[in-house]
Amino acid sequence: MAERILPPCRSCGGTQLRPFLDLGVTPLADALVKPGLLDDDTFVEGFFPLEVAFCPECTLVQILEEVPAEKLFVENYLYFSSFSDHLLRHSREHALGLVGSRGLGPDSLVVEVASNDGYLLKNFAEVGVPVLGIDPAPEPAEAAVAAGVPTLQDFFGVELAERLVAEGKRADVIIANNVMAHVPDLNGFVGGFATLLKDDGVITVENPYVRDLIEHGEFDTVYHEHFCYYSCTAVDALVRRHGMFLNDVEYFPDLHGGTLRWWIGKQEHVSDTAQRFLAEERELGLTGYGYYADFAGRVEQIRADLLELLRGLKAQGKTIAAYGAAAKGSTLVNYVGIDTDLVDFVVDRNVHKQGFLMPGVHQPIRPVEALLEEQPDYVLVLAWNFLDEIARQQSEYLANGGRFIVPVPSPAIV
Repeated sequence: MAERILPPCRSCGGTQLRPFLDLGVTPLADALVKPGLLDDDTFVEGFFPLEVAFCPECTLVQILEEVPAEKLFVENYLYFSSFSDHLLRHSREHALGLVGSRGLGPDSLVVEVASNDGYLLKNFAEVGVPVLGIDPAPEPAEAAVAAGVPTLQDFFGVELAERLVAEGKRADVIIANNVMAHVPDLNGFVGGFATLLKDDGVITVENPYVRDLIEHGEFDTVYHEHFCYYSCTAVDALVRRHGMFLNDVEYFPDLHGGTLRWWIGKQEHVSDTAQRFLAEERELGLTGYGYYADFAGRVEQIRADLLELLRGLKAQGKTIAAYGAAAKGSTLVNYVGIDTDLVDFVVDRNVHKQGFLMPGVHQPIRPVEALLEEQPDYVLVLAWNFLDEIARQQSEYLANGGRFIVPVPSPAIV
Protein backbone atom coordinates (compact mmCIF):
# COMPACT_ATOMS: atom_id res chain seq x y z
CA MET A 1 0.00 0.00 0.00
CA ALA A 2 1.44 3.40 -1.01
CA GLU A 3 2.41 5.74 1.80
CA ARG A 4 -0.07 8.57 2.24
CA ILE A 5 1.30 11.99 1.28
CA LEU A 6 -0.05 14.81 3.45
CA PRO A 7 0.02 18.51 2.57
CA PRO A 8 2.54 20.84 4.26
CA CYS A 9 1.56 22.85 7.34
CA ARG A 10 -0.41 25.99 6.44
CA SER A 11 1.71 28.07 8.83
CA CYS A 12 5.31 26.84 8.92
CA GLY A 13 5.38 24.58 5.85
CA GLY A 14 6.39 21.60 7.96
CA THR A 15 5.93 18.15 6.45
CA GLN A 16 5.18 16.10 9.58
CA LEU A 17 1.44 16.67 10.04
CA ARG A 18 -0.21 14.04 12.24
CA PRO A 19 -3.96 13.44 11.69
CA PHE A 20 -6.04 12.83 14.83
CA LEU A 21 -9.73 13.25 13.88
CA ASP A 22 -11.65 12.09 10.80
CA LEU A 23 -15.24 13.33 10.50
CA GLY A 24 -15.80 11.53 7.21
CA VAL A 25 -17.14 13.09 4.03
CA THR A 26 -19.48 16.01 4.73
CA PRO A 27 -21.17 18.82 2.79
CA LEU A 28 -19.92 22.39 3.03
CA ALA A 29 -21.37 23.66 6.29
CA ASP A 30 -22.76 26.93 4.89
CA ALA A 31 -23.98 25.50 1.58
CA LEU A 32 -27.68 25.71 2.37
CA VAL A 33 -29.89 24.02 -0.21
CA LYS A 34 -32.78 25.65 -2.05
CA PRO A 35 -35.76 23.28 -1.70
CA GLY A 36 -36.52 23.11 -5.42
CA LEU A 37 -33.05 21.81 -6.20
CA LEU A 38 -33.81 18.41 -4.68
CA ASP A 39 -36.22 17.78 -7.58
CA ASP A 40 -33.62 18.84 -10.15
CA ASP A 41 -31.84 15.82 -11.65
CA THR A 42 -28.82 17.97 -12.49
CA PHE A 43 -28.29 19.11 -8.88
CA VAL A 44 -25.22 17.63 -7.23
CA GLU A 45 -24.51 18.49 -3.60
CA GLY A 46 -20.80 18.79 -2.90
CA PHE A 47 -19.29 16.54 -0.21
CA PHE A 48 -15.65 16.73 0.88
CA PRO A 49 -13.38 14.87 3.33
CA LEU A 50 -13.05 16.53 6.74
CA GLU A 51 -9.95 15.47 8.66
CA VAL A 52 -7.95 17.31 11.33
CA ALA A 53 -4.20 17.17 11.96
CA PHE A 54 -1.55 18.57 14.33
CA CYS A 55 1.75 20.13 13.24
CA PRO A 56 4.52 19.11 15.67
CA GLU A 57 6.81 21.81 14.27
CA CYS A 58 4.69 24.93 15.00
CA THR A 59 1.77 23.32 16.98
CA LEU A 60 -0.97 24.52 14.59
CA VAL A 61 -4.09 22.36 14.38
CA GLN A 62 -5.59 22.35 10.87
CA ILE A 63 -7.79 20.46 8.44
CA LEU A 64 -6.17 18.64 5.53
CA GLU A 65 -8.74 19.40 2.84
CA GLU A 66 -8.72 22.72 1.00
CA VAL A 67 -11.94 23.82 -0.69
CA PRO A 68 -11.54 26.97 -2.84
CA ALA A 69 -12.35 30.12 -0.86
CA GLU A 70 -14.71 31.38 -3.58
CA LYS A 71 -16.88 28.29 -3.07
CA LEU A 72 -16.87 28.69 0.71
CA PHE A 73 -17.37 32.41 1.25
CA VAL A 74 -19.05 33.80 -1.85
CA GLU A 75 -21.55 31.40 -3.39
CA ASN A 76 -23.42 30.28 -0.27
CA TYR A 77 -22.30 32.47 2.59
CA LEU A 78 -25.38 33.79 4.41
CA TYR A 79 -23.98 34.38 7.89
CA PHE A 80 -24.93 37.80 9.31
CA SER A 81 -23.31 38.81 12.61
CA SER A 82 -26.10 41.22 13.56
CA PHE A 83 -28.50 38.38 14.44
CA SER A 84 -26.63 37.62 17.70
CA ASP A 85 -27.34 40.02 20.56
CA HIS A 86 -24.44 38.60 22.59
CA LEU A 87 -21.99 39.17 19.76
CA LEU A 88 -23.24 42.72 19.20
CA ARG A 89 -22.68 43.61 22.86
CA HIS A 90 -19.24 42.00 22.89
CA SER A 91 -18.21 43.85 19.72
CA ARG A 92 -19.47 47.25 20.87
CA GLU A 93 -17.54 46.96 24.15
CA HIS A 94 -14.37 46.13 22.24
CA ALA A 95 -14.82 48.98 19.75
CA LEU A 96 -15.50 51.65 22.36
CA GLY A 97 -12.67 50.32 24.49
CA LEU A 98 -10.26 50.73 21.57
CA VAL A 99 -11.48 54.28 20.91
CA GLY A 100 -10.66 55.21 24.48
CA SER A 101 -7.43 53.29 25.02
CA ARG A 102 -5.90 54.16 21.63
CA GLY A 103 -7.14 57.76 21.49
CA LEU A 104 -8.83 57.17 18.13
CA GLY A 105 -10.34 60.14 16.32
CA PRO A 106 -11.09 61.68 12.92
CA ASP A 107 -7.47 61.25 11.75
CA SER A 108 -7.36 57.53 12.60
CA LEU A 109 -8.26 54.52 10.46
CA VAL A 110 -9.78 51.28 11.71
CA VAL A 111 -9.83 48.38 9.26
CA GLU A 112 -11.81 45.22 9.89
CA VAL A 113 -11.09 42.10 7.88
CA ALA A 114 -14.20 39.94 7.44
CA SER A 115 -16.33 42.90 8.46
CA ASN A 116 -19.54 41.03 7.60
CA ASP A 117 -22.60 43.32 7.76
CA GLY A 118 -20.81 46.21 9.50
CA TYR A 119 -21.93 45.07 12.95
CA LEU A 120 -18.63 46.13 14.61
CA LEU A 121 -17.30 49.01 12.51
CA LYS A 122 -20.50 51.03 12.86
CA ASN A 123 -19.55 51.54 16.53
CA PHE A 124 -16.40 53.41 15.45
CA ALA A 125 -18.24 55.32 12.72
CA GLU A 126 -20.82 56.54 15.26
CA VAL A 127 -18.10 58.40 17.19
CA GLY A 128 -16.43 59.87 14.10
CA VAL A 129 -13.58 57.39 13.58
CA PRO A 130 -12.97 56.56 9.88
CA VAL A 131 -13.42 52.87 9.07
CA LEU A 132 -12.94 50.44 6.21
CA GLY A 133 -14.50 47.00 6.03
CA ILE A 134 -13.14 44.17 3.88
CA ASP A 135 -15.34 41.16 3.14
CA PRO A 136 -15.72 38.93 0.06
CA ALA A 137 -19.30 37.78 0.72
CA PRO A 138 -21.73 39.82 -1.43
CA GLU A 139 -24.84 39.99 0.75
CA PRO A 140 -23.15 40.85 4.08
CA ALA A 141 -20.91 43.41 2.31
CA GLU A 142 -23.94 45.04 0.70
CA ALA A 143 -25.69 45.16 4.07
CA ALA A 144 -22.65 46.90 5.58
CA VAL A 145 -22.61 49.56 2.86
CA ALA A 146 -26.33 50.10 3.36
CA ALA A 147 -25.60 50.62 7.08
CA GLY A 148 -23.09 53.35 6.25
CA VAL A 149 -19.91 51.28 6.62
CA PRO A 150 -17.51 51.65 3.63
CA THR A 151 -16.69 48.09 2.54
CA LEU A 152 -14.43 46.50 -0.06
CA GLN A 153 -15.85 43.24 -1.38
CA ASP A 154 -12.57 41.38 -1.64
CA PHE A 155 -10.27 38.81 -0.01
CA PHE A 156 -7.57 40.22 2.26
CA GLY A 157 -3.86 39.51 1.79
CA VAL A 158 -0.55 41.15 0.94
CA GLU A 159 -1.70 42.26 -2.51
CA LEU A 160 -4.77 44.11 -1.23
CA ALA A 161 -2.77 45.58 1.68
CA GLU A 162 -0.14 46.93 -0.71
CA ARG A 163 -2.86 48.47 -2.85
CA LEU A 164 -4.36 50.23 0.16
CA VAL A 165 -0.95 51.52 1.27
CA ALA A 166 -0.36 52.86 -2.25
CA GLU A 167 -3.63 54.77 -1.87
CA GLY A 168 -2.27 56.37 1.31
CA LYS A 169 -4.13 54.17 3.78
CA ARG A 170 -2.34 52.81 6.87
CA ALA A 171 -4.28 51.35 9.77
CA ASP A 172 -4.07 52.45 13.40
CA VAL A 173 -6.16 49.41 14.31
CA ILE A 174 -6.84 46.20 12.40
CA ILE A 175 -9.55 43.88 13.70
CA ALA A 176 -9.99 40.30 12.50
CA ASN A 177 -12.71 38.43 14.39
CA ASN A 178 -13.45 34.81 13.55
CA VAL A 179 -11.66 35.01 10.21
CA MET A 180 -8.08 33.82 10.74
CA ALA A 181 -9.50 30.31 11.07
CA HIS A 182 -11.04 30.73 7.60
CA VAL A 183 -7.79 31.54 5.77
CA PRO A 184 -6.01 28.92 3.64
CA ASP A 185 -3.04 31.21 2.88
CA LEU A 186 -2.10 32.12 6.44
CA ASN A 187 1.22 33.75 5.64
CA GLY A 188 -0.31 35.93 2.92
CA PHE A 189 -3.03 36.98 5.36
CA VAL A 190 -0.72 37.84 8.26
CA GLY A 191 1.75 39.40 5.83
CA GLY A 192 -1.08 41.71 4.80
CA PHE A 193 -1.47 42.75 8.44
CA ALA A 194 2.23 43.63 8.64
CA THR A 195 2.00 45.65 5.41
CA LEU A 196 -1.10 47.66 6.32
CA LEU A 197 -0.46 48.34 10.03
CA LYS A 198 1.22 51.51 11.20
CA ASP A 199 4.43 50.95 13.18
CA ASP A 200 2.68 51.92 16.42
CA GLY A 201 -0.65 50.33 15.49
CA VAL A 202 -2.38 47.33 17.01
CA ILE A 203 -4.11 44.24 15.64
CA THR A 204 -6.75 42.33 17.57
CA VAL A 205 -7.67 38.86 16.39
CA GLU A 206 -10.43 36.68 17.86
CA ASN A 207 -10.90 32.98 17.32
CA PRO A 208 -12.21 30.00 19.27
CA TYR A 209 -9.53 28.46 21.49
CA VAL A 210 -8.32 25.00 20.48
CA ARG A 211 -7.97 24.10 24.16
CA ASP A 212 -11.73 24.50 24.66
CA LEU A 213 -12.42 22.57 21.47
CA ILE A 214 -10.45 19.59 22.76
CA GLU A 215 -11.32 19.72 26.46
CA HIS A 216 -15.07 20.23 25.90
CA GLY A 217 -15.50 17.91 22.91
CA GLU A 218 -16.48 20.75 20.57
CA PHE A 219 -15.90 18.73 17.39
CA ASP A 220 -18.71 20.60 15.64
CA THR A 221 -16.44 23.66 15.54
CA VAL A 222 -14.63 21.75 12.77
CA TYR A 223 -15.85 22.39 9.23
CA HIS A 224 -14.36 23.13 5.81
CA GLU A 225 -14.61 26.90 6.29
CA HIS A 226 -12.41 26.55 9.40
CA PHE A 227 -8.97 25.69 8.05
CA CYS A 228 -7.15 26.22 11.38
CA TYR A 229 -7.72 25.91 15.16
CA TYR A 230 -5.41 28.07 17.23
CA SER A 231 -3.43 27.98 20.43
CA CYS A 232 -1.46 31.00 21.68
CA THR A 233 1.72 29.08 20.87
CA ALA A 234 0.70 28.66 17.23
CA VAL A 235 -0.29 32.34 16.92
CA ASP A 236 2.96 33.48 18.51
CA ALA A 237 5.01 31.47 16.00
CA LEU A 238 2.91 32.70 13.09
CA VAL A 239 3.11 36.43 13.80
CA ARG A 240 6.82 36.36 14.71
CA ARG A 241 7.49 34.97 11.25
CA HIS A 242 6.19 38.32 9.96
CA GLY A 243 8.09 40.58 12.33
CA MET A 244 5.24 41.02 14.80
CA PHE A 245 4.62 39.95 18.38
CA LEU A 246 1.81 38.43 20.43
CA ASN A 247 1.72 41.04 23.19
CA ASP A 248 -1.44 40.26 25.13
CA VAL A 249 -4.27 37.73 25.41
CA GLU A 250 -7.88 38.00 26.60
CA TYR A 251 -10.17 35.03 27.20
CA PHE A 252 -13.96 35.00 26.77
CA PRO A 253 -15.24 31.62 28.02
CA ASP A 254 -18.87 32.30 27.06
CA LEU A 255 -18.27 33.36 23.44
CA HIS A 256 -18.40 30.65 20.75
CA GLY A 257 -17.58 27.95 23.29
CA GLY A 258 -14.40 29.72 24.44
CA THR A 259 -12.74 32.53 22.47
CA LEU A 260 -9.34 34.20 22.71
CA ARG A 261 -8.52 37.75 21.67
CA TRP A 262 -4.87 38.16 20.69
CA TRP A 263 -3.28 41.63 20.74
CA ILE A 264 -0.53 41.84 18.12
CA GLY A 265 1.87 44.65 17.24
CA LYS A 266 5.18 45.48 15.58
CA GLN A 267 6.78 46.42 18.89
CA GLU A 268 7.47 43.69 21.46
CA HIS A 269 5.63 44.35 24.76
CA VAL A 270 4.64 40.84 25.89
CA SER A 271 2.32 41.03 28.90
CA ASP A 272 2.41 38.73 31.91
CA THR A 273 -0.95 37.36 30.75
CA ALA A 274 0.41 36.36 27.35
CA GLN A 275 3.43 34.73 28.98
CA ARG A 276 1.14 32.83 31.34
CA PHE A 277 -0.99 31.47 28.48
CA LEU A 278 2.12 30.29 26.62
CA ALA A 279 3.49 28.62 29.75
CA GLU A 280 0.15 26.93 30.53
CA GLU A 281 -0.01 25.49 27.03
CA ARG A 282 3.42 23.94 27.43
CA GLU A 283 2.48 22.52 30.84
CA LEU A 284 -0.83 21.08 29.61
CA GLY A 285 0.77 19.53 26.54
CA LEU A 286 -0.98 21.56 23.81
CA THR A 287 2.42 21.78 22.12
CA GLY A 288 2.58 17.99 21.62
CA TYR A 289 0.56 15.39 19.70
CA GLY A 290 -0.35 13.43 22.83
CA TYR A 291 -2.82 16.13 23.91
CA TYR A 292 -4.94 15.38 20.83
CA ALA A 293 -4.46 11.64 20.48
CA ASP A 294 -7.65 10.41 22.21
CA PHE A 295 -9.99 13.09 20.85
CA ALA A 296 -11.45 10.93 18.06
CA GLY A 297 -12.58 8.30 20.56
CA ARG A 298 -14.31 10.92 22.70
CA VAL A 299 -16.06 12.37 19.63
CA GLU A 300 -17.32 8.94 18.60
CA GLN A 301 -18.78 8.49 22.09
CA ILE A 302 -20.67 11.80 21.80
CA ARG A 303 -22.06 10.61 18.48
CA ALA A 304 -23.22 7.27 19.89
CA ASP A 305 -24.76 8.84 23.01
CA LEU A 306 -26.62 11.53 21.03
CA LEU A 307 -28.05 9.02 18.56
CA GLU A 308 -29.18 6.80 21.43
CA LEU A 309 -30.89 9.74 23.14
CA LEU A 310 -32.68 10.98 20.01
CA ARG A 311 -33.76 7.52 18.88
CA GLY A 312 -35.05 6.76 22.36
CA LEU A 313 -37.15 9.93 22.40
CA LYS A 314 -38.56 9.22 18.92
CA ALA A 315 -39.43 5.67 20.02
CA GLN A 316 -41.50 7.24 22.80
CA GLY A 317 -43.39 9.26 20.17
CA LYS A 318 -41.72 12.55 21.03
CA THR A 319 -41.27 15.34 18.49
CA ILE A 320 -37.88 16.98 18.04
CA ALA A 321 -36.81 20.19 16.28
CA ALA A 322 -33.43 21.94 16.30
CA TYR A 323 -32.23 25.51 16.85
CA GLY A 324 -29.44 27.09 14.81
CA ALA A 325 -28.76 26.61 11.09
CA ALA A 326 -25.14 27.58 11.66
CA ALA A 327 -22.04 25.86 10.31
CA LYS A 328 -21.38 24.02 13.57
CA GLY A 329 -24.91 22.61 13.39
CA SER A 330 -24.27 21.28 9.89
CA THR A 331 -21.15 19.46 11.03
CA LEU A 332 -22.98 17.94 13.97
CA VAL A 333 -26.07 16.68 12.16
CA ASN A 334 -24.09 15.32 9.22
CA TYR A 335 -21.39 13.57 11.25
CA VAL A 336 -23.84 12.13 13.77
CA GLY A 337 -26.36 11.20 11.07
CA ILE A 338 -29.33 13.25 12.31
CA ASP A 339 -31.72 13.29 9.37
CA THR A 340 -35.40 14.18 9.01
CA ASP A 341 -36.38 10.89 10.69
CA LEU A 342 -34.97 12.25 13.95
CA VAL A 343 -35.30 16.06 13.68
CA ASP A 344 -38.30 17.51 11.86
CA PHE A 345 -37.08 21.05 11.19
CA VAL A 346 -34.49 23.63 12.23
CA VAL A 347 -35.24 27.21 13.30
CA ASP A 348 -32.97 30.24 12.94
CA ARG A 349 -33.35 33.99 13.56
CA ASN A 350 -31.43 34.81 10.38
CA VAL A 351 -34.13 35.64 7.83
CA HIS A 352 -31.62 35.06 5.02
CA LYS A 353 -31.46 31.34 5.91
CA GLN A 354 -35.17 30.74 6.36
CA GLY A 355 -36.76 28.78 3.54
CA PHE A 356 -33.57 26.86 2.75
CA LEU A 357 -32.69 23.29 3.74
CA MET A 358 -29.81 22.17 5.93
CA PRO A 359 -26.86 20.82 3.90
CA GLY A 360 -26.73 17.06 3.57
CA VAL A 361 -29.64 16.12 5.85
CA HIS A 362 -32.16 18.57 4.33
CA GLN A 363 -34.30 19.65 7.29
CA PRO A 364 -36.28 22.78 6.38
CA ILE A 365 -35.09 25.99 8.07
CA ARG A 366 -37.96 27.94 9.59
CA PRO A 367 -38.38 31.14 11.65
CA VAL A 368 -37.98 30.75 15.41
CA GLU A 369 -41.72 31.39 15.82
CA ALA A 370 -42.24 27.82 14.57
CA LEU A 371 -41.23 26.54 18.01
CA LEU A 372 -44.32 28.10 19.58
CA GLU A 373 -46.52 27.18 16.62
CA GLU A 374 -45.49 23.52 16.65
CA GLN A 375 -44.38 23.21 20.32
CA PRO A 376 -42.09 20.20 19.70
CA ASP A 377 -41.35 18.19 22.84
CA TYR A 378 -37.60 18.75 22.49
CA VAL A 379 -35.25 21.17 20.74
CA LEU A 380 -31.72 20.07 19.91
CA VAL A 381 -29.65 23.22 20.42
CA LEU A 382 -27.16 23.18 17.56
CA ALA A 383 -26.06 26.75 18.39
CA TRP A 384 -25.18 25.67 21.95
CA ASN A 385 -22.58 28.46 22.13
CA PHE A 386 -25.54 30.87 22.49
CA LEU A 387 -27.54 28.65 24.87
CA ASP A 388 -28.27 31.34 27.47
CA GLU A 389 -29.38 33.82 24.82
CA ILE A 390 -31.60 31.20 23.16
CA ALA A 391 -33.13 30.23 26.50
CA ARG A 392 -34.09 33.86 27.14
CA GLN A 393 -35.57 34.18 23.64
CA GLN A 394 -37.52 30.95 24.03
CA SER A 395 -38.75 31.40 27.60
CA GLU A 396 -42.37 30.90 26.49
CA TYR A 397 -41.53 27.65 24.68
CA LEU A 398 -39.78 26.39 27.82
CA ALA A 399 -42.64 27.58 30.06
CA ASN A 400 -45.04 25.57 27.89
CA GLY A 401 -43.13 22.39 28.74
CA GLY A 402 -40.52 22.29 25.97
CA ARG A 403 -37.06 20.94 26.75
CA PHE A 404 -33.63 21.62 25.31
CA ILE A 405 -31.05 19.00 24.33
CA VAL A 406 -27.42 20.16 24.42
CA PRO A 407 -25.05 17.92 22.41
CA VAL A 408 -21.61 18.76 23.88
CA PRO A 409 -19.50 18.12 25.92
CA SER A 410 -21.86 15.18 26.35
CA PRO A 411 -25.50 14.95 25.24
CA ALA A 412 -27.89 16.10 27.95
CA ILE A 413 -31.47 17.28 28.39
CA VAL A 414 -31.50 20.65 30.17
